[in-house]
Parts: sequence; C-alpha cells; structure tokens
Amino acid sequence: MAKSEKLNFQTEVKQLLNLMIHSLYSNKEIAIRELISNASDATDKLRFEALDNDKLYEGDSDLKVIVDFDSKANTLTITDNGIGMDRDDLVNNLGTIARSGTKEFLANMSGDNKKDANLIGQFGVGFYSSFIIAKEVTVQTRKAGNPQAYSWSSQADGEFTINEIEKESRGTSVILKLKDDEKEFIDAWRLQSIIRKYSDHISIPIQMYKTDMKKDELVKLEELETINNTNAIWTRAKSEIKQKEYEEFYKSLSYDSEEPLAYYHNRVEGKTEYTSLLYLPKKAPFDLYDRENNNSIKLYVRKVFVMDANEKLIPQYLRFVKGVIDSQDLSLNVSREILQDSPLVDSIKSGVTKRVLSSLQTMSEKEPEKYQSFWSEFGKVLKEGPAEDFANKESIAKLLRFASSNTDEQSVSFESYIKKMPKDQESIYYITADSHQAAKNSPHLEIFKQKNIEVLLLSDRVDEWLVSSLHEFDGKKLQSIAKGDLDLGKLDTEEQKAEKEKIEKEAKSIVEKIKKSLGDKVKEVKVTHRLTNSPACLVVGEHDISGNLERILKAAGQSTPENKPILEVNPNHELIKKLEKIEENQLFNDYSSVILDQAILAEGGQLDDPIGYVNKVNKFLI
Repeated sequence: MAKSEKLNFQTEVKQLLNLMIHSLYSNKEIAIRELISNASDATDKLRFEALDNDKLYEGDSDLKVIVDFDSKANTLTITDNGIGMDRDDLVNNLGTIARSGTKEFLANMSGDNKKDANLIGQFGVGFYSSFIIAKEVTVQTRKAGNPQAYSWSSQADGEFTINEIEKESRGTSVILKLKDDEKEFIDAWRLQSIIRKYSDHISIPIQMYKTDMKKDELVKLEELETINNTNAIWTRAKSEIKQKEYEEFYKSLSYDSEEPLAYYHNRVEGKTEYTSLLYLPKKAPFDLYDRENNNSIKLYVRKVFVMDANEKLIPQYLRFVKGVIDSQDLSLNVSREILQDSPLVDSIKSGVTKRVLSSLQTMSEKEPEKYQSFWSEFGKVLKEGPAEDFANKESIAKLLRFASSNTDEQSVSFESYIKKMPKDQESIYYITADSHQAAKNSPHLEIFKQKNIEVLLLSDRVDEWLVSSLHEFDGKKLQSIAKGDLDLGKLDTEEQKAEKEKIEKEAKSIVEKIKKSLGDKVKEVKVTHRLTNSPACLVVGEHDISGNLERILKAAGQSTPENKPILEVNPNHELIKKLEKIEENQLFNDYSSVILDQAILAEGGQLDDPIGYVNKVNKFLI
C-alpha cells in the first residue's frame, strides 16, 4: 500500500503563502517565469550530476521543459525531465525555507499590499509564486536513479500532503489548478508570449503542443514545438542582439521590473577565454548591503550552468553588478573549493573587475548625468573598494564622489577638487561626521570658509573605512581638518604665521588655566587656528581614531581605545575673553566645563552628564 503523509509548512512558508494569496499582485505572469526557471535549473543539475554518472540520464539525454494546459480541467502543467526530487527533497525544498534570501525578503515586508507586491515582482520567490494564480498545486516527481516517485500537493492552507506514486519518467511535473479568474493562463498565445518575454535565453528547449483550427475550434496537436530561442544570448554576436533582448534577459536574470542602467557584453580570448554579459541596475536592490548574497553573477562552463559564484568572480564592492560569465577553460566538475584556488578564476575576476571599473570611468566622463544616477544608488558600496582592492585603488578613487563645503550634492571627484585648488594648496582637505548637516555646520570649517578653501564633507558610515585605507590621490595627501595640528603650509603668509605665534604667546596663561580646570577630561588644551566664529572645538591626534569613528564602533558594540580629545580654544572669542576676567574658581570651572561640553555637542558626541550641563547653563541664564 502506497504511503501517504500530511505535514505542516514551516512558519515562514505560511507567512509567504498568505502574502502571495492576499497581496494585490498585478504581474502574475511572474509565476510562470519562476516555475520555468526552476525546471531549467533541474535540467542543469542533471546535466552536471551526469558528468560523473551518465546512467542518470536513463537513456534520455534530450533535456527539455514542456508547458501544457487543459482548458476543461482549468489546469496548467510545467514538466521537465531534469534531476527530479525524492521525499526529503520535497519536504526540504517545498515545505521549508532554506534560502536566507527568502527570509530577508520576508523581513522587508511592510504590510502595505502595493509595496509588498512590487517587492514580490523584484524577488520572484520561486515555487511559492505559483499560489498567486493557483488554488491548488500538485507536484509529481521522480529523482533520477531512484525508482520511487512521489506527489506533493497543497491548497496553501498551512499543510501539504506527500504520497508515493508510480511514475515512469524521471523529472518533475508541477500541476496548477488555476483560480477561477486566472483563465488567461490556459491560452496558448498568452503562454508563448510569457515564455518569449522571460525565458527566451534559457539554453534548453521550452516546448508547447502545436495547435490548429478545425471547424472554427482550436485543437491541440500531438506535435511539440520549441517556443524559446535556445541559443544563450551571451553566446551570440553583439551585432545580432537587439537592445530589447538585452533588457529582457536582464529582467529574467535579476527579477527587476526596470530596464538596466547599462550593460557590457564582452568576449575575452587568449590565455584565458570567457564571455561576460554584465549589467548595472538602475535602482539598488533591498539586499544590497547583504555581503553574503552570492546571487549576482552566474558561472557557466561552456554554456552549462555551474553555480552562483558572485564572491569568486567579482569583488564584494561590485556586488551590485548582475550578469553571467561563461568560461571555456574551467572544468565542468569545478567546485567552490577549486574556484577558491584557481588561477584561471583569479584571471577572470581581475579581467571582469577592470572591465567594470573602466566602463564606469567612461560613463562618468561621457555620460555624467547617468553616472550621477548610478552613484546615488551604489556609491556607498563602491566606497568599500579601496580597503578591499589594493590593485585597483587608484581606478576606484577616480570614481568616488563627495559633497563639499561648496555643494550639497555628492558630485565632487578628487580630480575636479584638485583642479579647483589654489596653487599653493598641498593637501585634499576633508571632514567626517555622522550626517551631512553636521559636517556642513562643523566649526572646523570656519578658517577654510574664510580662506575660500574647499573641504570634502564625508557623512556616510563607510567613509571612515575609506579614509583609513585611501591616504592620497595623485600625489596629494588626504588631510582631516579635525585631526592633529592644522598646517595650511603656503596658504598662510609669513605675516599670518607670525600673528599666530603672537596669539599663542598672549593666550598661554588662559590656556594653562583651562587645562588645569578640566584636568583629565582632555588630553591637551591649545590655541586654535581653525576657528573664526566659535569659542572652541575638539580635535584628535594625527594617528588617533576620529570622534565619529569612535561613536560608530561603540554603536556597533565594539570596544575602542581610550581616546581623550584635545580642546582648542579661540582667544579672540568673547566667551574666552570673558573667561580670562573670572577670578572665582568655581565659576571659572563651570564656564570651562560648559565650553568643553558645547564643543562635544558640536562634534556630534554625547555628554557624560547632560543634567549637569543643563544646570550650569541655566545658572548662567538667570
């Protein structure tokens, strides 16, 4: 007697199915795309497994996917003769969510049907999308080399049933009992248009039964016809491929509903032979900052899909790139471990990286508006590059864009900054802060504004990582205006330098008195040459971590070295002049403490004793 089991879906699957059924989802044809992609993957897996064991073909190596429908039964069936599944595969693949990406997809659900529906269209979510159009789904499958076949069925009610069945051929049939209002999917012309739209690039035949008109009735014939163009798009000559074909392939590859921002089709010959078809999306995907996501680049070996191998074939800082790489030299038996140590893969990765960076450079020069659009979406990720890729550090640096004291838009490149520098300026000046507004209003900028010297405003979290690894550009040192002693070099005249020395001597007494008052709250108290309007500011030593980085690390739960700030005071400010006249010790101490606290707040820091600060200020206001 055949065995039958009734099992419950994993919690995340129940959540996903509920979303599928109730979401206001407009692009329902995505379900067909997903099921055909799964069927294609199954044939790829069989072809790969059969390299070591050709008995898995069971005498049938003609791999294909068949799409069929029954208008009377209101069913749509997608069948493949690929690897198939056994009982454990059914439970693990259809009853649980193993892919972390799907869990991340669920975590991004907002509860807004319209927004969630758009997210489904971008992500796809595989087999489960069938419940968008089906009220019941049955899967009949037999794994290659395994005599026992199984059926899996569910009505998306929280349960699924697995039965042992008889099935002669290997592979899988997914049978959708369509909802009453989804009859559009039992129309031959409609199905063919969906196949050509989403799956034309798939390298195995996708077939449907031919039809003919007999007595004013459309009759299905026994003869199959191939609907898709089975030549992989990247293997064709660029001159033969229309832009629309490139765009449709991108959509099927990335599940993006929009056309790509740009694409690059390249064939490399020589010691290493490979073809790459790479795309830049218009918009950043929701999982852009998931560094474990390896689904961007698909590796083929002589048109046979091998694996998703993003981290092996392209650097992490270029993880937004989508596409395929087809190698002529790698073995079809390649594994992730072999990829890790393969000089061929290193060569491909190096070539692809240089190709992307040079293409971005060309875009920045010839299509600056398009590049600015790219930068607004992916600039933060590209900023990870100099710390990860020493060999291409200069190429990446040319692509970086920043806001500055002259513009709020992140459009200033290092090259454009250098072109506008005064002839005596020796460094590229920058400041880091936790927001653009904080950087823009920092007191450290005062002397630079007075001298009309541009300063780069770095307010992305990744900027601290960037400047820790990128120390110069084109021979110009990158200099933080909030670190170490400020030395403007030739930008200061001899008279200005003499005036600074005079001010330091005259203010020596008040500086020492403030240092004595603050004690170990500060590392040092100095006369500032950065300020023109503010009474004081905080700086750190040349080789100490910045206050902004210290806050970032603490927020991430990481320990930081004890780093006491240096307080720089402006002796020309009225508050410091008033401080010089105070003789009462306690009042002097309170004023000194308030000046330090204000400098901390201006820096974006938090006070150890905010109530004490408020009480002191209130006392001064009375």
